[in-house]
Amino acid sequence: MSVPLLTTALIALAASVVVAFITWSAAIAYRKNTYESKIGTAEEKSREIIDEALKTAETKKREALLEAKEESLKTKNELEKETRERRAELQRYERRVLSKEENLDKKSEVMEKREAGLAAREEALSKRNAEVESLYEKGIQELEKISGLTSEQAKEYLLKSVEDDVKHDTAKLIKELDNKAKEEADKKAKEYVVTAIQRCAADHVAETTVSVVQLPNDEMKGRIIGREGRNIRTLETLTGVELIIDDTPEAVVLSGFDPVRREVARIALERLIVDGRIHPARIEEMVEKAQKEVETNMREEGESAALEVGIHGLHPELIRLLGKLKYRTSYGQNALKHSIEVAQLSGLLAGEIGLDIRMAKRAGLLHDIGKAVDHEMEGSHIQLGVDLCKKYKESPIVLNTVESHHGDVEPQSLIACIVQAADTISAARPGARRETLETYTNRLKQLEDITNSFKGVDKSFAIQAGREVRIMVVPDQIGDDDMILLAREVSKKIEESLEYPGQIKVNVIRESRVTDYAK
Repeated sequence: MSVPLLTTALIALAASVVVAFITWSAAIAYRKNTYESKIGTAEEKSREIIDEALKTAETKKREALLEAKEESLKTKNELEKETRERRAELQRYERRVLSKEENLDKKSEVMEKREAGLAAREEALSKRNAEVESLYEKGIQELEKISGLTSEQAKEYLLKSVEDDVKHDTAKLIKELDNKAKEEADKKAKEYVVTAIQRCAADHVAETTVSVVQLPNDEMKGRIIGREGRNIRTLETLTGVELIIDDTPEAVVLSGFDPVRREVARIALERLIVDGRIHPARIEEMVEKAQKEVETNMREEGESAALEVGIHGLHPELIRLLGKLKYRTSYGQNALKHSIEVAQLSGLLAGEIGLDIRMAKRAGLLHDIGKAVDHEMEGSHIQLGVDLCKKYKESPIVLNTVESHHGDVEPQSLIACIVQAADTISAARPGARRETLETYTNRLKQLEDITNSFKGVDKSFAIQAGREVRIMVVPDQIGDDDMILLAREVSKKIEESLEYPGQIKVNVIRESRVTDYAK
Protein backbone atom coordinates (compact mmCIF):
# COMPACT_ATOMS: atom_id res chain seq x y z
CA MET A 1 0.00 0.00 0.00
CA SER A 2 1.24 3.50 -0.74
CA VAL A 3 1.95 6.10 1.88
CA PRO A 4 -0.70 8.60 0.76
CA LEU A 5 -3.45 6.03 1.07
CA LEU A 6 -2.28 5.03 4.54
CA THR A 7 -2.24 8.63 5.65
CA THR A 8 -5.67 9.20 4.31
CA ALA A 9 -6.92 6.13 6.17
CA LEU A 10 -5.39 7.22 9.44
CA ILE A 11 -6.87 10.68 9.06
CA ALA A 12 -10.28 9.14 8.40
CA LEU A 13 -9.90 6.86 11.39
CA ALA A 14 -8.90 9.72 13.63
CA ALA A 15 -11.84 11.75 12.42
CA SER A 16 -14.18 8.87 13.19
CA VAL A 17 -12.76 8.54 16.68
CA VAL A 18 -13.14 12.26 17.30
CA VAL A 19 -16.72 12.26 16.05
CA ALA A 20 -17.59 9.22 18.25
CA PHE A 21 -16.04 10.86 21.30
CA ILE A 22 -17.95 14.07 20.71
CA THR A 23 -21.17 12.12 20.30
CA TRP A 24 -20.56 10.12 23.49
CA SER A 25 -19.76 13.30 25.44
CA ALA A 26 -22.95 14.94 24.24
CA ALA A 27 -24.99 11.89 25.23
CA ILE A 28 -23.44 11.83 28.66
CA ALA A 29 -24.16 15.50 29.18
CA TYR A 30 -27.79 15.01 28.11
CA ARG A 31 -28.29 12.14 30.45
CA LYS A 32 -26.75 14.07 33.32
CA ASN A 33 -29.08 17.00 32.76
CA THR A 34 -32.05 14.63 32.62
CA TYR A 35 -31.10 12.83 35.86
CA GLU A 36 -30.53 16.09 37.70
CA SER A 37 -33.96 17.38 36.71
CA LYS A 38 -35.59 14.12 37.88
CA ILE A 39 -33.70 14.22 41.18
CA GLY A 40 -34.86 17.74 41.84
CA THR A 41 -38.45 16.80 41.21
CA ALA A 42 -38.19 13.73 43.50
CA GLU A 43 -36.73 15.84 46.31
CA GLU A 44 -39.61 18.27 46.07
CA LYS A 45 -42.14 15.47 46.17
CA SER A 46 -40.46 13.82 49.15
CA ARG A 47 -40.47 17.12 51.03
CA GLU A 48 -44.19 17.49 50.26
CA ILE A 49 -44.90 13.94 51.47
CA ILE A 50 -42.93 14.48 54.66
CA ASP A 51 -44.78 17.71 55.37
CA GLU A 52 -48.13 16.02 54.76
CA ALA A 53 -47.17 13.09 57.03
CA LEU A 54 -46.16 15.47 59.78
CA LYS A 55 -49.47 17.27 59.54
CA THR A 56 -51.40 13.95 59.62
CA ALA A 57 -49.42 12.69 62.59
CA GLU A 58 -50.10 15.90 64.46
CA THR A 59 -53.80 15.55 63.76
CA LYS A 60 -53.86 11.90 64.89
CA LYS A 61 -51.99 12.81 68.03
CA ARG A 62 -54.52 15.46 68.94
CA GLU A 63 -57.41 13.08 68.27
CA ALA A 64 -55.81 10.36 70.41
CA LEU A 65 -55.28 12.78 73.26
CA LEU A 66 -58.93 13.85 73.08
CA GLU A 67 -60.17 10.27 73.07
CA ALA A 68 -57.95 9.39 76.04
CA LYS A 69 -59.25 12.36 77.96
CA GLU A 70 -62.88 11.42 77.18
CA GLU A 71 -62.31 7.77 78.19
CA SER A 72 -60.68 8.74 81.46
CA LEU A 73 -63.52 11.14 82.19
CA LYS A 74 -66.13 8.44 81.44
CA THR A 75 -64.31 5.94 83.66
CA LYS A 76 -64.10 8.48 86.44
CA ASN A 77 -67.86 9.16 86.21
CA GLU A 78 -68.68 5.42 86.30
CA LEU A 79 -66.48 4.89 89.33
CA GLU A 80 -68.08 7.79 91.11
CA LYS A 81 -71.58 6.43 90.27
CA GLU A 82 -70.68 2.93 91.52
CA THR A 83 -69.20 4.40 94.66
CA ARG A 84 -72.40 6.35 95.35
CA GLU A 85 -74.55 3.22 94.80
CA ARG A 86 -72.41 1.14 97.16
CA ARG A 87 -72.55 3.85 99.78
CA ALA A 88 -76.34 3.94 99.49
CA GLU A 89 -76.54 0.14 99.76
CA LEU A 90 -74.28 0.13 102.81
CA GLN A 91 -76.51 2.75 104.39
CA ARG A 92 -79.58 0.58 103.75
CA TYR A 93 -77.86 -2.43 105.29
CA GLU A 94 -76.86 -0.36 108.25
CA ARG A 95 -80.46 0.81 108.76
CA ARG A 96 -81.73 -2.80 108.51
CA VAL A 97 -79.16 -4.02 111.04
CA LEU A 98 -80.13 -1.22 113.40
CA SER A 99 -83.84 -2.07 113.08
CA LYS A 100 -83.12 -5.75 113.72
CA GLU A 101 -81.12 -4.89 116.77
CA GLU A 102 -84.02 -2.81 118.04
CA ASN A 103 -86.43 -5.72 117.43
CA LEU A 104 -84.12 -8.14 119.22
CA ASP A 105 -83.93 -5.82 122.15
CA LYS A 106 -87.71 -5.62 122.29
CA LYS A 107 -88.06 -9.40 122.02
CA SER A 108 -85.49 -9.96 124.76
CA GLU A 109 -87.45 -7.62 127.00
CA VAL A 110 -90.66 -9.54 126.26
CA MET A 111 -88.92 -12.87 126.96
CA GLU A 112 -87.61 -11.58 130.26
CA LYS A 113 -91.12 -10.51 131.24
CA ARG A 114 -92.47 -13.95 130.24
CA GLU A 115 -89.81 -15.75 132.23
CA ALA A 116 -90.68 -13.66 135.23
CA GLY A 117 -94.38 -14.46 134.76
CA LEU A 118 -93.66 -18.19 134.35
CA ALA A 119 -91.56 -18.24 137.46
CA ALA A 120 -94.42 -16.64 139.37
CA ARG A 121 -96.89 -19.17 137.95
CA GLU A 122 -94.59 -22.08 138.78
CA GLU A 123 -94.35 -20.87 142.35
CA ALA A 124 -98.14 -20.51 142.54
CA LEU A 125 -98.64 -24.02 141.10
CA SER A 126 -96.22 -25.48 143.63
CA LYS A 127 -98.20 -23.92 146.45
CA ARG A 128 -101.48 -25.17 144.94
CA ASN A 129 -100.12 -28.73 144.53
CA ALA A 130 -99.09 -28.72 148.15
CA GLU A 131 -102.56 -27.59 149.16
CA VAL A 132 -104.17 -30.29 146.95
CA GLU A 133 -101.95 -32.97 148.51
CA SER A 134 -102.94 -31.91 152.00
CA LEU A 135 -106.63 -31.74 151.04
CA TYR A 136 -106.42 -35.21 149.41
CA GLU A 137 -104.94 -36.72 152.54
CA LYS A 138 -107.59 -35.02 154.70
CA GLY A 139 -110.33 -36.31 152.30
CA ILE A 140 -109.05 -39.90 152.55
CA GLN A 141 -108.97 -39.65 156.33
CA GLU A 142 -112.52 -38.27 156.43
CA LEU A 143 -113.74 -41.05 154.05
CA GLU A 144 -112.12 -43.72 156.20
CA LYS A 145 -113.81 -42.22 159.30
CA ILE A 146 -117.21 -42.07 157.58
CA SER A 147 -117.08 -45.54 155.93
CA GLY A 148 -115.34 -47.26 158.74
CA LEU A 149 -112.98 -48.88 156.16
CA THR A 150 -109.35 -48.33 155.39
CA SER A 151 -108.20 -47.68 151.82
CA GLU A 152 -107.02 -51.29 151.45
CA GLN A 153 -110.37 -52.62 152.66
CA ALA A 154 -112.18 -50.29 150.22
CA LYS A 155 -110.03 -51.61 147.34
CA GLU A 156 -110.84 -55.20 148.25
CA TYR A 157 -114.57 -54.41 148.42
CA LEU A 158 -114.48 -52.69 145.01
CA LEU A 159 -112.54 -55.51 143.36
CA LYS A 160 -114.95 -58.07 144.76
CA SER A 161 -117.99 -56.23 143.39
CA VAL A 162 -116.31 -55.86 139.98
CA GLU A 163 -115.39 -59.55 140.02
CA ASP A 164 -119.02 -60.51 140.68
CA ASP A 165 -120.20 -58.33 137.79
CA VAL A 166 -117.56 -59.83 135.46
CA LYS A 167 -118.56 -63.37 136.45
CA HIS A 168 -122.19 -62.59 135.70
CA ASP A 169 -121.36 -61.05 132.30
CA THR A 170 -119.03 -63.96 131.50
CA ALA A 171 -121.69 -66.53 132.30
CA LYS A 172 -124.19 -64.64 130.17
CA LEU A 173 -121.72 -64.41 127.26
CA ILE A 174 -120.86 -68.11 127.56
CA LYS A 175 -124.52 -68.99 127.41
CA GLU A 176 -125.06 -66.82 124.31
CA LEU A 177 -121.97 -68.29 122.64
CA ASP A 178 -123.16 -71.79 123.53
CA ASN A 179 -126.54 -71.16 121.90
CA LYS A 180 -124.90 -69.59 118.86
CA ALA A 181 -122.46 -72.50 118.60
CA LYS A 182 -125.38 -74.95 118.67
CA GLU A 183 -127.13 -73.02 115.89
CA GLU A 184 -123.93 -72.91 113.84
CA ALA A 185 -123.36 -76.60 114.52
CA ASP A 186 -126.83 -77.44 113.23
CA LYS A 187 -126.26 -75.30 110.16
CA LYS A 188 -122.83 -76.80 109.50
CA ALA A 189 -124.19 -80.31 110.04
CA LYS A 190 -126.82 -79.70 107.39
CA GLU A 191 -124.17 -78.41 104.98
CA TYR A 192 -122.03 -81.47 105.65
CA VAL A 193 -124.98 -83.76 104.90
CA VAL A 194 -125.80 -81.90 101.68
CA THR A 195 -122.16 -82.02 100.56
CA ALA A 196 -121.96 -85.71 101.33
CA ILE A 197 -125.12 -86.35 99.30
CA GLN A 198 -123.67 -84.34 96.40
CA ARG A 199 -120.40 -86.25 96.40
CA CYS A 200 -122.14 -89.60 96.71
CA ALA A 201 -124.36 -88.93 93.67
CA ALA A 202 -122.05 -91.05 91.56
CA ASP A 203 -124.00 -91.08 88.29
CA HIS A 204 -124.53 -87.34 88.33
CA VAL A 205 -121.04 -86.29 89.52
CA ALA A 206 -119.29 -88.76 87.28
CA GLU A 207 -121.19 -87.39 84.31
CA THR A 208 -120.48 -83.72 84.90
CA THR A 209 -117.40 -83.22 87.09
CA VAL A 210 -115.06 -86.18 86.46
CA SER A 211 -113.56 -88.00 83.49
CA VAL A 212 -111.88 -91.37 83.45
CA VAL A 213 -108.81 -92.09 81.30
CA GLN A 214 -107.99 -95.75 80.73
CA LEU A 215 -104.34 -96.83 81.06
CA PRO A 216 -102.63 -99.69 79.18
CA ASN A 217 -101.12 -100.94 82.46
CA ASP A 218 -100.61 -99.91 86.08
CA GLU A 219 -96.94 -99.12 85.39
CA MET A 220 -98.12 -96.05 83.48
CA LYS A 221 -99.37 -94.53 86.76
CA GLY A 222 -95.81 -94.15 88.00
CA ARG A 223 -94.74 -92.50 84.73
CA ILE A 224 -97.66 -90.09 84.94
CA ILE A 225 -96.70 -89.13 88.50
CA GLY A 226 -93.03 -88.70 87.52
CA ARG A 227 -89.97 -88.21 89.66
CA GLU A 228 -91.01 -86.54 92.93
CA GLY A 229 -94.43 -85.90 91.38
CA ARG A 230 -93.19 -83.34 88.84
CA ASN A 231 -95.21 -84.72 85.89
CA ILE A 232 -98.58 -84.82 87.67
CA ARG A 233 -97.86 -81.45 89.28
CA THR A 234 -97.10 -79.91 85.86
CA LEU A 235 -100.26 -81.35 84.32
CA GLU A 236 -102.43 -80.17 87.21
CA THR A 237 -100.84 -76.70 87.12
CA LEU A 238 -101.30 -76.24 83.37
CA THR A 239 -104.88 -77.52 83.19
CA GLY A 240 -106.34 -76.70 86.62
CA VAL A 241 -107.72 -80.25 86.89
CA GLU A 242 -106.98 -82.67 89.70
CA LEU A 243 -105.61 -86.12 88.74
CA ILE A 244 -106.79 -88.83 91.13
CA ILE A 245 -104.49 -91.85 90.91
CA ASP A 246 -105.78 -94.44 93.39
CA ASP A 247 -106.17 -98.21 93.56
CA THR A 248 -108.54 -98.29 90.57
CA PRO A 249 -106.81 -100.67 88.14
CA GLU A 250 -105.58 -99.21 84.85
CA ALA A 251 -107.50 -95.92 85.21
CA VAL A 252 -106.88 -92.30 86.17
CA VAL A 253 -109.74 -90.03 87.25
CA LEU A 254 -109.73 -86.35 86.18
CA SER A 255 -111.73 -84.20 88.58
CA GLY A 256 -112.69 -80.57 87.99
CA PHE A 257 -115.82 -78.46 87.88
CA ASP A 258 -114.82 -76.70 84.63
CA PRO A 259 -115.59 -79.15 81.79
CA VAL A 260 -113.40 -77.29 79.27
CA ARG A 261 -110.33 -77.71 81.46
CA ARG A 262 -111.26 -81.34 82.11
CA GLU A 263 -111.59 -82.04 78.38
CA VAL A 264 -108.21 -80.41 77.69
CA ALA A 265 -106.62 -82.53 80.43
CA ARG A 266 -108.27 -85.72 79.10
CA ILE A 267 -107.06 -85.18 75.52
CA ALA A 268 -103.55 -84.21 76.64
CA LEU A 269 -103.24 -87.21 78.97
CA GLU A 270 -104.49 -89.68 76.35
CA ARG A 271 -101.98 -88.34 73.83
CA LEU A 272 -99.16 -88.52 76.36
CA ILE A 273 -100.05 -92.16 77.11
CA VAL A 274 -100.02 -93.02 73.40
CA ASP A 275 -96.79 -91.09 72.81
CA GLY A 276 -95.04 -92.62 75.81
CA ARG A 277 -92.74 -89.64 76.39
CA ILE A 278 -94.00 -88.07 79.62
CA HIS A 279 -91.97 -85.17 81.01
CA PRO A 280 -92.78 -81.49 81.81
CA ALA A 281 -91.75 -80.09 78.42
CA ARG A 282 -93.76 -82.74 76.55
CA ILE A 283 -96.72 -82.16 78.87
CA GLU A 284 -96.69 -78.42 78.06
CA GLU A 285 -96.63 -79.21 74.34
CA MET A 286 -99.50 -81.70 74.57
CA VAL A 287 -101.63 -79.38 76.71
CA GLU A 288 -101.17 -76.62 74.16
CA LYS A 289 -102.18 -78.95 71.32
CA ALA A 290 -105.18 -80.17 73.32
CA GLN A 291 -106.31 -76.59 73.92
CA LYS A 292 -106.17 -75.93 70.18
CA GLU A 293 -108.12 -79.12 69.48
CA VAL A 294 -110.82 -78.20 72.02
CA GLU A 295 -111.01 -74.75 70.44
CA THR A 296 -111.53 -76.39 67.02
CA ASN A 297 -114.16 -78.73 68.45
CA MET A 298 -116.03 -75.76 69.93
CA ARG A 299 -116.19 -74.06 66.54
CA GLU A 300 -117.39 -77.26 64.89
CA GLU A 301 -120.06 -77.80 67.56
CA GLY A 302 -121.24 -74.20 67.16
CA GLU A 303 -121.50 -74.55 63.38
CA SER A 304 -123.32 -77.85 63.80
CA ALA A 305 -125.82 -76.30 66.22
CA ALA A 306 -126.50 -73.35 63.90
CA LEU A 307 -126.95 -75.76 60.97
CA GLU A 308 -129.27 -78.00 62.97
CA VAL A 309 -131.51 -75.08 63.90
CA GLY A 310 -131.27 -73.50 60.44
CA ILE A 311 -129.70 -70.17 61.45
CA HIS A 312 -127.27 -68.42 59.09
CA GLY A 313 -125.20 -65.24 59.24
CA LEU A 314 -124.01 -65.56 62.84
CA HIS A 315 -120.71 -63.89 63.71
CA PRO A 316 -117.82 -66.43 63.90
CA GLU A 317 -117.18 -65.51 67.53
CA LEU A 318 -120.82 -66.18 68.44
CA ILE A 319 -120.53 -69.58 66.72
CA ARG A 320 -117.42 -70.34 68.78
CA LEU A 321 -119.21 -69.34 71.99
CA LEU A 322 -122.18 -71.54 71.04
CA GLY A 323 -119.80 -74.47 70.72
CA LYS A 324 -118.34 -73.60 74.11
CA LEU A 325 -121.80 -74.12 75.61
CA LYS A 326 -121.32 -77.83 74.95
CA TYR A 327 -118.96 -77.86 77.94
CA ARG A 328 -121.29 -75.80 80.16
CA THR A 329 -124.07 -77.20 82.32
CA SER A 330 -126.91 -75.34 83.98
CA TYR A 331 -128.36 -77.23 86.96
CA GLY A 332 -126.99 -80.40 85.37
CA GLN A 333 -128.54 -79.68 81.94
CA ASN A 334 -126.19 -79.28 78.96
CA ALA A 335 -126.34 -75.61 77.95
CA LEU A 336 -125.86 -76.21 74.19
CA LYS A 337 -128.59 -78.88 74.02
CA HIS A 338 -130.84 -76.62 76.08
CA SER A 339 -130.23 -73.70 73.64
CA ILE A 340 -130.98 -75.91 70.62
CA GLU A 341 -134.14 -77.20 72.31
CA VAL A 342 -135.30 -73.65 73.12
CA ALA A 343 -134.61 -72.58 69.53
CA GLN A 344 -136.67 -75.47 68.12
CA LEU A 345 -139.53 -74.84 70.55
CA SER A 346 -139.46 -71.10 69.78
CA GLY A 347 -139.63 -71.82 66.06
CA LEU A 348 -142.63 -74.15 66.50
CA LEU A 349 -144.49 -71.65 68.70
CA ALA A 350 -143.73 -68.79 66.30
CA GLY A 351 -145.05 -70.84 63.38
CA GLU A 352 -148.28 -71.54 65.24
CA ILE A 353 -149.06 -67.84 65.76
CA GLY A 354 -147.64 -66.56 62.46
CA LEU A 355 -144.40 -64.84 63.60
CA ASP A 356 -140.93 -64.81 62.03
CA ILE A 357 -139.72 -68.38 62.60
CA ARG A 358 -136.06 -67.68 61.81
CA MET A 359 -135.91 -64.70 64.14
CA ALA A 360 -137.55 -66.75 66.92
CA LYS A 361 -135.03 -69.56 66.41
CA ARG A 362 -132.13 -67.08 66.35
CA ALA A 363 -133.26 -65.46 69.60
CA GLY A 364 -133.86 -68.85 71.23
CA LEU A 365 -130.43 -70.15 70.20
CA LEU A 366 -128.65 -67.06 71.59
CA HIS A 367 -130.72 -66.51 74.76
CA ASP A 368 -128.12 -68.18 77.05
CA ILE A 369 -124.96 -67.16 75.10
CA GLY A 370 -123.71 -65.31 78.19
CA LYS A 371 -123.21 -68.64 79.99
CA ALA A 372 -120.27 -69.34 77.67
CA VAL A 373 -118.21 -66.59 79.34
CA ASP A 374 -119.67 -66.24 82.85
CA HIS A 375 -116.82 -68.40 84.22
CA GLU A 376 -114.30 -65.89 82.86
CA MET A 377 -115.99 -62.47 83.21
CA GLU A 378 -117.79 -60.68 86.02
CA GLY A 379 -121.56 -60.28 85.75
CA SER A 380 -124.70 -62.35 85.26
CA HIS A 381 -125.10 -64.44 82.12
CA ILE A 382 -127.99 -62.17 81.07
CA GLN A 383 -125.89 -58.97 81.08
CA LEU A 384 -122.93 -60.77 79.49
CA GLY A 385 -125.21 -62.15 76.76
CA VAL A 386 -126.64 -58.69 76.02
CA ASP A 387 -123.12 -57.24 75.80
CA LEU A 388 -122.01 -59.99 73.41
CA CYS A 389 -125.06 -59.57 71.15
CA LYS A 390 -124.52 -55.80 71.05
CA LYS A 391 -120.85 -56.31 70.24
CA TYR A 392 -121.63 -58.57 67.29
CA LYS A 393 -124.48 -56.43 65.90
CA GLU A 394 -127.51 -58.61 66.68
CA SER A 395 -130.98 -57.11 66.18
CA PRO A 396 -132.89 -55.26 68.95
CA ILE A 397 -135.39 -58.14 69.12
CA VAL A 398 -132.59 -60.58 70.00
CA LEU A 399 -131.13 -58.14 72.54
CA ASN A 400 -134.49 -57.71 74.30
CA THR A 401 -135.09 -61.47 74.22
CA VAL A 402 -131.74 -62.18 75.90
CA GLU A 403 -132.36 -59.45 78.46
CA SER A 404 -135.92 -60.49 79.34
CA HIS A 405 -135.90 -64.29 79.19
CA HIS A 406 -135.71 -64.50 83.03
CA GLY A 407 -138.22 -61.69 83.58
CA ASP A 408 -135.63 -59.10 84.66
CA VAL A 409 -137.06 -56.56 82.17
CA GLU A 410 -140.32 -56.38 80.28
CA PRO A 411 -140.39 -58.20 76.89
CA GLN A 412 -140.95 -55.80 74.01
CA SER A 413 -141.99 -58.33 71.35
CA LEU A 414 -143.98 -61.54 71.01
CA ILE A 415 -140.79 -63.35 70.08
CA ALA A 416 -139.30 -62.44 73.48
CA CYS A 417 -142.42 -63.87 75.18
CA ILE A 418 -142.17 -67.05 73.07
CA VAL A 419 -138.51 -67.60 73.97
CA GLN A 420 -139.31 -67.01 77.63
CA ALA A 421 -141.98 -69.71 77.47
CA ALA A 422 -139.75 -72.11 75.52
CA ASP A 423 -136.94 -71.63 78.06
CA THR A 424 -139.33 -72.51 80.88
CA ILE A 425 -140.64 -75.57 79.01
CA SER A 426 -137.12 -76.87 78.30
CA ALA A 427 -135.97 -76.37 81.89
CA ALA A 428 -139.14 -77.73 83.51
CA ARG A 429 -139.29 -81.09 81.79
CA PRO A 430 -138.65 -84.04 84.15
CA GLY A 431 -134.98 -84.84 84.66
CA ALA A 432 -133.73 -81.76 82.81
CA ARG A 433 -131.99 -80.04 85.69
CA ARG A 434 -130.51 -80.71 89.12
CA GLU A 435 -130.30 -77.82 91.57
CA THR A 436 -127.55 -79.21 93.79
CA LEU A 437 -124.84 -79.42 91.11
CA GLU A 438 -125.36 -75.80 90.04
CA THR A 439 -125.00 -74.62 93.63
CA TYR A 440 -121.86 -76.70 93.96
CA THR A 441 -120.24 -75.44 90.76
CA ASN A 442 -121.23 -71.85 91.55
CA ARG A 443 -119.38 -72.13 94.85
CA LEU A 444 -116.27 -73.35 93.06
CA LYS A 445 -116.54 -70.52 90.54
CA GLN A 446 -116.93 -67.94 93.32
CA LEU A 447 -113.89 -69.44 95.02
CA GLU A 448 -111.77 -68.90 91.90
CA ASP A 449 -113.21 -65.40 91.35
CA ILE A 450 -112.21 -64.39 94.90
CA THR A 451 -108.63 -65.61 94.49
CA ASN A 452 -108.26 -64.05 91.03
CA SER A 453 -109.29 -60.65 92.41
CA PHE A 454 -106.01 -60.24 94.32
CA LYS A 455 -103.08 -58.37 92.77
CA GLY A 456 -100.22 -60.55 91.56
CA VAL A 457 -102.35 -63.68 91.01
CA ASP A 458 -101.76 -65.22 87.58
CA LYS A 459 -104.42 -67.95 87.72
CA SER A 460 -106.14 -70.12 90.31
CA PHE A 461 -107.80 -73.52 90.36
CA ALA A 462 -110.43 -74.86 92.77
CA ILE A 463 -109.80 -78.59 93.28
CA GLN A 464 -110.65 -81.39 95.72
CA ALA A 465 -114.39 -80.65 95.38
CA GLY A 466 -113.79 -77.11 96.60
CA ARG A 467 -111.77 -78.11 99.64
CA GLU A 468 -108.53 -76.68 98.18
CA VAL A 469 -107.65 -73.75 95.95
CA ARG A 470 -104.28 -73.53 94.22
CA ILE A 471 -103.06 -70.03 93.40
CA MET A 472 -100.32 -69.45 90.81
CA VAL A 473 -98.69 -66.04 91.40
CA VAL A 474 -96.49 -63.85 89.19
CA PRO A 475 -92.92 -64.26 90.54
CA ASP A 476 -91.93 -60.67 89.69
CA GLN A 477 -94.82 -59.19 91.71
CA ILE A 478 -95.10 -61.58 94.68
CA GLY A 479 -92.04 -62.45 96.75
CA ASP A 480 -91.56 -65.31 99.20
CA ASP A 481 -92.58 -63.12 102.15
CA ASP A 482 -95.60 -61.77 100.27
CA MET A 483 -96.90 -65.31 99.71
CA ILE A 484 -97.62 -65.73 103.44
CA LEU A 485 -99.56 -62.46 103.57
CA LEU A 486 -101.42 -63.32 100.36
CA ALA A 487 -102.49 -66.73 101.68
CA ARG A 488 -103.77 -65.11 104.88
CA GLU A 489 -105.68 -62.37 103.03
CA VAL A 490 -107.26 -64.90 100.64
CA SER A 491 -108.32 -67.08 103.59
CA LYS A 492 -109.97 -64.11 105.32
CA LYS A 493 -111.76 -63.08 102.13
CA ILE A 494 -113.08 -66.63 101.60
CA GLU A 495 -114.31 -66.79 105.20
CA GLU A 496 -116.15 -63.46 104.78
CA SER A 497 -117.64 -64.12 101.33
CA LEU A 498 -118.55 -67.84 101.13
CA GLU A 499 -120.50 -70.41 103.05
CA TYR A 500 -118.95 -73.86 102.81
CA PRO A 501 -118.69 -77.08 104.83
CA GLY A 502 -115.47 -77.96 106.61
CA GLN A 503 -112.38 -75.97 105.67
CA ILE A 504 -110.69 -74.81 102.47
CA LYS A 505 -106.94 -75.18 102.01
CA VAL A 506 -105.31 -72.14 100.35
CA ASN A 507 -102.16 -73.23 98.50
CA VAL A 508 -100.01 -70.40 97.02
CA ILE A 509 -97.43 -71.49 94.44
CA ARG A 510 -94.59 -69.30 93.16
CA GLU A 511 -92.39 -70.64 90.37
CA SER A 512 -89.49 -68.87 88.64
CA ARG A 513 -88.44 -70.28 85.29
CA VAL A 514 -85.50 -69.34 83.04
CA THR A 515 -85.37 -70.53 79.42
CA ASP A 516 -82.44 -70.42 77.00
CA TYR A 517 -81.63 -72.10 73.70
CA ALA A 518 -78.43 -73.87 72.64
CA LYS A 519 -77.64 -72.98 69.04
